[in-house]
Order: sequence, then structure tokens, then C-alpha cells
Amino acid sequence: MKQEKLYASQGGPIILSQKTNLLCFYFFKYQIENEYGNIDSAYGAAAKPYIKWAAGMAISLDTGVPWVMCQQSDAPDPIINTCNGFYCDQFTPNSNKKPKMWTENWSGWFLSFGGTVPYRPVEDLAFAVARFFQRGGTFQNYYMYHGGTNFDRTTGGPFIATSYDYDAPIDEYGQVRQPKWGHLRDVHKAIKLCEEALIATDPKISSLGPNLEAAVYKTGSGGCSAFLANIDTKSDATVNFNGNSYHLPAWSVSILPDCKNVVLNTAKVNSMSVIPSFMHESLNKNADSTDSIGSGWSWINEPVGISKASAFNKLGLLEQINTTADKSDYLWYSLSMNIKGDEPFLQDGSQTVLHVESLGHGLHAFINGKLA
Repeated sequence: MKQEKLYASQGGPIILSQKTNLLCFYFFKYQIENEYGNIDSAYGAAAKPYIKWAAGMAISLDTGVPWVMCQQSDAPDPIINTCNGFYCDQFTPNSNKKPKMWTENWSGWFLSFGGTVPYRPVEDLAFAVARFFQRGGTFQNYYMYHGGTNFDRTTGGPFIATSYDYDAPIDEYGQVRQPKWGHLRDVHKAIKLCEEALIATDPKISSLGPNLEAAVYKTGSGGCSAFLANIDTKSDATVNFNGNSYHLPAWSVSILPDCKNVVLNTAKVNSMSVIPSFMHESLNKNADSTDSIGSGWSWINEPVGISKASAFNKLGLLEQINTTADKSDYLWYSLSMNIKGDEPFLQDGSQTVLHVESLGHGLHAFINGKLA
């Protein structure tokens, strides 16, 4: 990067350095280590020297821009320790010389097999963003803002699905997710209106009552911006601020760029809501995998059961991903039983019931070679 003159100190676009041990990359910043602080206790006495070595290595590159470490409370100077999480308004860097930064604001969560589809209400996400800047935040980054899909069948952990949609403002397929995208746009527009005051000074925070808080930013020229917060999760409130009365819904922040007029409350969503739907298209049963099927989709006929030459005998259940070797989404098990004609249940005329306990997704039963 330095050789290509991409750092801001060289006139390039990279303003912050991050080198990560996870597969995430930010175009404008690098990070040295990512959330190592969550696991460093497992390495005992060796953890701290490693952190110092990593920090020293980063600084020695002389990039001319700051470096950050996520979730590393003991990040050595001048490395900036930052916050990752659903809420970071209470986060404080380990030095008053370092800015308060939020490197991962989790817009949703991973999709796991057998679990519910993750969903984070935009009202909660907007509340977290506004609270962060209310309490002196300087930088906030979404994780994720654009969902995606893991390459092939790889995932980030056990029982995690290949989808990386993450309930992000832009979904896995590149479609805008409303009202999340629109409401966050409105939140950031409102915060942008406070820019002059936000960069001029630290906030003066005062209580307006139980679970009620005001933060005021003032410029030297008399400019003023305020954030009014109700952090009660259930009860709305009415507060008096600067001689005016304001209604604050539960778990919300009102943004006042001029310390008087509310331009946005995080609990009030004005963006349109969109409910996506899927279109069904009939496939040509006579087509093969090379035929075009109208929309450009193609299909492959995969035989059901163990009729393929790759079938083999094995005692017990198998680990599916390694067994299928990424060649198929399906793993079929077959069990056969020969029932003699003199079995008692065939003689007394009782109804025969086949009971199968399985977590499998499909079952085919054959009697005398015919599908039951």
C-alpha cells in the first residue's frame, strides 16, 4: 500500500490502518489484530509480548496514518483500541489522547442451521448509533452494511449457514432492505447536521430524570447541537430542555442540530417498508443442465438414493461435509430389512407401522421394490 502511495499521508484514500487476523477488509483503514483481546487469556503470559510485538511491527511500517486494535483494552500507544458490538456508547478508549471509535456495529448476526433468521430492528440499530455520537463517539462502522454469501460451502464456524446476509441494510443479493436502509440514511443525515458542533468540543452530559439524558455540544461561535435520550426500554417520557417540552419514546434518541428543533427521533421510522416476495417459474422437465430456462438458471438432475456408483458401506452415521467432499448437498442412507412370510404380525392381520426417528430432510420407503 505504501509503495502504491495509497495512504493519506501520501495523498491517497487510506486514512486509518488496520491489519486483521480475520477475513475482513476495509478499503480506508487497516487494523493490527482483531478481537485478540477476547481470547488472549488462553495464551497466558505470552499474550502481552505478542500484542507489543504486533504493535511495534505495525508502527515500524511508517504508514503515516493511525493503527487500530479492536477489542484490545491494553493496546499500547499509539495504537488505538476500539469497540466491536451491538452498543458502544459506554466504551472508553484506554487513553484520553485516543478517539472513541466503533469499528463493528453489528447490524444483525450469523445465520445458523436450525436457528431463527437473525433480525435486529432498525429502531434499535438507530438508537445505538445516535447514543454513540451523543456520548462523544468519533467514528462508526457497520458490520455488516452489505450482506453477502460465503464462498462455495465455506463458513465462519460450526453449524453456520453459507448465507452472510446478516440482516444488513443491503441484503445478500444486493437489494436495499427497507426500512433499515432508509432509516439509517435519515439518522446519518441528522447527525451530519450537527457536524460543526460535534467536531468542536466534547459533550456536556446532564440528567433529565431517571433513564433520561441530554448531551450538548457547543461551538466557540455560539453554535449548539443536542441529543436527548430515553434509555428506558418500556416507558415513554416527556422532558423539559432549554425551556421547551419534548416527548421521548422508550429506547430512543432525539437529535436537535440547533438545540431546539427535533429533526429525527430514532424510534420514529419515516422510511418506507418493503416486504420482498419470490416469483415461481416452471422448469422444462425435458431440459438438461445445459439448456437455458428463461431466466438464465440451469439445473442438474441428481439421482435420489444410493443408486450411484459412489455408494459404499459404513457402520454408523458420517460427518456430512467431509463425506460429500463438496460434490453434493445430499447424503443418503439406506437400510434394508427382509421380512419372512411367517412373521407373527403378518398372520394376525394387525396394521404394520414403520416408525423412523431421524433429523434428515427426506425419507423414501420402498416395499417389495416399489415406492410406498
